[in-house]
Amino acid sequence: MNKKQALPWENPRFRNWIAVARACHVMGQTLARELQPLDIKPPHLDILVNLFRTPGISQQDLADKLLVGRSNLSMLLPQMEKRGLLIRRGDPQDRRVLRLELTPDGTELTEKAIAIQSDLIDRTMKTATTEECNLVGGVMTRMIRELTQSGDITGEPDDTGEPAPGSVSGHPKLRNGQKKR
Repeated sequence: MNKKQALPWENPRFRNWIAVARACHVMGQTLARELQPLDIKPPHLDILVNLFRTPGISQQDLADKLLVGRSNLSMLLPQMEKRGLLIRRGDPQDRRVLRLELTPDGTELTEKAIAIQSDLIDRTMKTATTEECNLVGGVMTRMIRELTQSGDITGEPDDTGEPAPGSVSGHPKLRNGQKKR
């Protein structure tokens, strides 16, 4: 970096981006701490919420929605199945596909976890007005579109037109086996 070039932390965009990243990190840590009594972590919550919203989703579609590889799920799903939170069933039309559903215990735990997450979001977002919340959401949605425009990273909207709920703690999934830049 030459001496005439401004340092990045002097740039408001850089400073604000760091603030967003820090807020996301602290939110993830706080959520993890508040989920401890349920004996789940944010990646478990991501799976549970998506199964709650989309019963019968395939393991591959869940991985795509969470922006993770199937291998990440293959470590968590058996643990969750052993705890009686979900079941995996073969798809009658395609034997290669596994369909995922919550058990009654999984549904009950998910409802408790959603309440914890919703309360945390409400406590956190009450520091901003509704207009500010909508502004932040709109800006983040535009940023997601900008970053996913190249097609290298998934981030497609869900059925509400909003970006799909992804992992609280995971990394974006790159398409076609590409490496992160």
